[in-house]
Amino acid sequence: MTTHPVDSSELWAGFEALDAQQAAAAPWDEPIPLTAQRELPAFPTEVFPAWLGDFVRGVAEETQTSVDAAASLALAVLSTAAGGRAVVHVRGRWREPVNLFVVMALPPGSRKSAVFSLMTNPLYRCEALLAAASAGAIIEAELTAKLAKEVADNAAAKAARAEADKRDQLVAEAIGLAQVAESIVVPTKPRLLADDATPEVIASLLAEQGGRLSVMSAEGGIFDIIAGRYSGTPNMEVFLKGQAGDRLRVDRRGREEFIESPALTMGQTVQPSVLEDISRIKGAGDRGLLGRFLYSLPEDLVGYREVLPEPLSEDVADAYEERVTALTMALAGWTDPAVLQLTPEANEALAAYERRQEPRLRKRGGDLGHIRNWAAKLGGATCRLAGLLHLASHTEDGHTQPITADTMRDAVKLSDYFTGHALAVFDLMGADHTASRAHTVLELLRTQKWTEVSKRDLMVKLSRSEFPTVADLDPALDLLEDHGYVRCQPAQRTGGRGRPPSPRYLIHPQLSEPTL
Repeated sequence: MTTHPVDSSELWAGFEALDAQQAAAAPWDEPIPLTAQRELPAFPTEVFPAWLGDFVRGVAEETQTSVDAAASLALAVLSTAAGGRAVVHVRGRWREPVNLFVVMALPPGSRKSAVFSLMTNPLYRCEALLAAASAGAIIEAELTAKLAKEVADNAAAKAARAEADKRDQLVAEAIGLAQVAESIVVPTKPRLLADDATPEVIASLLAEQGGRLSVMSAEGGIFDIIAGRYSGTPNMEVFLKGQAGDRLRVDRRGREEFIESPALTMGQTVQPSVLEDISRIKGAGDRGLLGRFLYSLPEDLVGYREVLPEPLSEDVADAYEERVTALTMALAGWTDPAVLQLTPEANEALAAYERRQEPRLRKRGGDLGHIRNWAAKLGGATCRLAGLLHLASHTEDGHTQPITADTMRDAVKLSDYFTGHALAVFDLMGADHTASRAHTVLELLRTQKWTEVSKRDLMVKLSRSEFPTVADLDPALDLLEDHGYVRCQPAQRTGGRGRPPSPRYLIHPQLSEPTL
């Protein structure tokens, strides 16, 4: 009996062919949607003191809007009242100012303007009170400056006409009087709020107001201005430094503005489509503008609203105005910010949160890895939130008491809330590039109605701007395979030397036979 040596390459090819046949014959499960609707966390209104929580819930009831809308704006209101006037001393040299950037998105017709008005009205009244209180000092300083300049001008004219032996003395007197006139500072009319002003105007207002300002708007037009509506190029420097508290120096023709520690607040209500537009601002992602906002996507209740809701209690509304006014006016006169300390227990609560968050930021395996530019700032944001919650509970003497562990844990609840909503927002913005590319491939498979495909076939059809190389395609295919849309078939060897053939992918029948 004659035996023949077994060709191992033929044996492997047989096994691989059998594997491929079995893979093709295996039943398909229902694919998992690539972007299942995220379940957004509810706003934890229990973190607010009673006067604020009651008002937020009352506004939500009267306007028939989700409580998230009023609650998110409440934080921007607190930030306007305290921003630039308080900082949280965390540990070592780490200090966090308490100004926030908050953006809340609701579709048209959702009554977001009504919510915005109810939440911000006390701030405009406070601004009027501050202006009235300073009016006398402004008038006095203006008149004093005018008279001093006239005296200096007269002295200069007299020196110019004087005889030579008296001129030196009169010139010296004129110079002294001119210096006195120049040294008289006329106070600026107090401003708490700006609307859709240009970055240059905002920088000037910040300088005039001692580094403190809030940009609040019910329409969110400021984002068009940042994108370059007037200048043609994006201008976000004042917003980046204003949120972080970094020194800001602005040189203009004829003047120089320097702000040691700017504290800019932003409270914006926008339509959801604006969030996508923000992400397209050149440099907004790379330079960190997107990472500075706390995002809220309240549920849209249109179609489910009560026609005759419970009106907002006058007592609750009065308490809200009184407390916002008390906090704003108590801190208005501070030049050096009040320093809020943490108790040791509060510091440990913060550290526990930081330890929980850190693994989530990993590029591989971290659920926040794709938005790490935003999520990496959550430690600081949590401290800012804790400072505002503390001041809301102690509107007149918060600087005399430390921030407790309970307050820090409440701030963590808020951070978890904003994290859930940020994930949804960055989905809208397309921050997860792998998921975005997987969507592109999935749409191509639906269009072509292939039953199987190779990487080469896909690269021929796909845009090279989105998929420059096969390496850019691989993560998208892996994700589609994880979700059950494709199956990778083992590459079948031909027996020759050289590079093995590229694997082919079986495609879920739903994509080629949509009616099945």
